[in-house]
Amino acid sequence: MSRCELRGVSRTQNSPGVSPREDMATSKAKVGVNSEARESKSNGGCGSAGEASPNKRIYNLDDLEIIATVGTGTFGRVFLVQERQSRAFYALKQMKIPDVIRLKQEQHVHNEKEVLTEINHPFLIRLFWTHHDERFLYMLMDYVPGGELFSYLRSRGRFSNTTGLFYTSEIVCAIEYLHSKEIVYRDLKPENILLDSEGHIRLTDFGFAKKLTDRTWTLCGTPEYLAPEVIQSKGHGRAVDWWALGILIFEMLAGYPPFFDDNPFGIYQKILAGKLEFPRHLDFYVKDLIKKFLVIDRARRLGNMKNGADDVKKHRWFKTIDWEAVPLRKLKPPVVPKVSHEGDTSNFDVYPEDDWKKDPPVPQKDLDIFKNF
Repeated sequence: MSRCELRGVSRTQNSPGVSPREDMATSKAKVGVNSEARESKSNGGCGSAGEASPNKRIYNLDDLEIIATVGTGTFGRVFLVQERQSRAFYALKQMKIPDVIRLKQEQHVHNEKEVLTEINHPFLIRLFWTHHDERFLYMLMDYVPGGELFSYLRSRGRFSNTTGLFYTSEIVCAIEYLHSKEIVYRDLKPENILLDSEGHIRLTDFGFAKKLTDRTWTLCGTPEYLAPEVIQSKGHGRAVDWWALGILIFEMLAGYPPFFDDNPFGIYQKILAGKLEFPRHLDFYVKDLIKKFLVIDRARRLGNMKNGADDVKKHRWFKTIDWEAVPLRKLKPPVVPKVSHEGDTSNFDVYPEDDWKKDPPVPQKDLDIFKNF
């Protein structure tokens, strides 16, 4: 078993707002792109929006045929569904209202809808429709058949420098776009990066994302990826996403995160100590980039200074990257997932098909919390 696999199975749940590695609080379910059928276009720069937001048509649960479960979580389950008339495939995220309330995730659910309603970018998941009945909340999104980046990282042990460079470049564009909309993502990690059938990324699971004009104090994220200011409850902003990108680059290229321990508090101590030990094989420039992301003083953290993402894109590690070509999906993906058709589920784990419909209806006072969902 590789070091990547060893630490991958032990991310523990220590707070409703902290997402563990293998049993994600909001949804282990990865929802994402049906990229060829419904691709959003970019008009050039990394921070540019797509042409138009997803259509506002009304869907009907009775018109969606459940094909398979492609993910489960503490209060959510994600199904691959097919619309009976159009035969199009989607991912349907279904959340139990009582569990959302019990785990105090109401605001996160509302934030997720608000953020997804506003965004449209080639490297971000899209939301098509939300709905609720007397038991569940529903979110209809693209289905991404390629699976999680985490699966490919785990099977390979670690990525080469050029492979890590490709994924980082697309992620930088996604983060720049979100920050241009004053949105902080707060849950960057390999499990939340999906690959479409061509091998390009889509960020998914926006349960911790938030529209932010100043700072927020909520403890949320994944222990290994939390920025120091989140752990210290100093109030945090968009700089946490650049810290997380530094952690992600390290993990992609080393096969394990820079700060890990058997329990979250041990991880937090190591993060605050800030001691980095790089594997010998890492490229000189990528080590420099990681160090500039993992700066405890967020005022000096790369990506969070005066020039924002431009400072990141000008770093020497990216010297071969044509930033105009990145959001146009012109870079050649290093991994092309094996996908036989748009509804292929072979890149996801197999889950038991439990019958959720037996849950009793929730009281009206609980339904009122989600009346605008």
